[in-house]
Amino acid sequence: MTAKSPLTKDDLVGILFGAGAFQMLHAGCELGLFRLLRRRPALSPPQVAQELGLDARPVQILLLGTTALGLTVRTDGRYRNGELVEELFQEGTWDIFEDLAEFQQKVTGPAALDFVASLRQNTNIGLRHIPGDGDDLYRRLTGHPQLSQLFYRCMKSWSTLSNPILVENADLSGVGSVLDVGGGDGVNSIALAMANPGVAFTVFDLPGTAAIAQHKIQLQGLSDRVGVIEGDMFADPFPTGHDCLLFANQLVIWSPEENRSLLRKAYEALPDGGRVLIFSAMSDDTGDGPLYAALDNVYFATLPTGNSVIYHWAQYEEWLADAGFCEVVRLPGKTWTPHGLIAARKRTPSAPGGVK
Repeated sequence: MTAKSPLTKDDLVGILFGAGAFQMLHAGCELGLFRLLRRRPALSPPQVAQELGLDARPVQILLLGTTALGLTVRTDGRYRNGELVEELFQEGTWDIFEDLAEFQQKVTGPAALDFVASLRQNTNIGLRHIPGDGDDLYRRLTGHPQLSQLFYRCMKSWSTLSNPILVENADLSGVGSVLDVGGGDGVNSIALAMANPGVAFTVFDLPGTAAIAQHKIQLQGLSDRVGVIEGDMFADPFPTGHDCLLFANQLVIWSPEENRSLLRKAYEALPDGGRVLIFSAMSDDTGDGPLYAALDNVYFATLPTGNSVIYHWAQYEEWLADAGFCEVVRLPGKTWTPHGLIAARKRTPSAPGGVK
């Protein structure tokens, strides 16, 4: 790993005013600045003000912020999008990025105010911003349909961003049926089903979430190959008849003890030689990065459950080995997000153990 450069005072400005930097980004998205400059580059501040319906002072504040951050560029008094923003538009991922910004603003943002309290009390204090029963985010969301719709729309965008890593690295050769444990709205099963036409999938999740998954699967015309079963992954037995179990963006939510329990349960549910796949954002075993994982932990510390954290690779490998799995392999992604896949097999009577 390349050694990190020492922190400078300029770096410290970015940290101290990090919340302000995000608000500039979110404002540009929410007010339509970047979409405007995509349609009509090289606008003057008065033209931006007229198009966005803003007064001169707010536009001065907004353009100073977005330009200082490199999100926009000023040339001869006129503004256009920065190169990276234009790149996101050109590759068709700007809609996804806007969803990510909305998620940070409306879901992560309120809870982040309780980050210190969550660290002190070692639980998800930020959940107080979502009234209801249950001590985890997912049960609370069932009582808030609009927020739930926003949450799963944004989760789909997060998954769409990272799913190419899952699809590229998930070797399903010889697999007949995959159980997607805690599969949410089915986004991961849908992506894998499209890439693996000979494989069947079953999304296993709580009733409210399962209904969302059923609808989205129908919209994709995959009901003949992607099924849905309602259930609680902790309280109910795993549905049988699958030779591969997938935990996609799932084990990051639970405690080490709960994850050990789920992997032991997966081991028992699989036939000899069956596969387990763990897909998630990963932190480095060295404990010093990546930055994405480090900062995303504010969300995991404050909201999902009282035990959520972005684990490092070796923790998953240890749990898999303890559950009895062998042929444990790391398959890191190669994009700007730190997502990766860990694959393993249920030991057959003659198979050796070990981590590759």
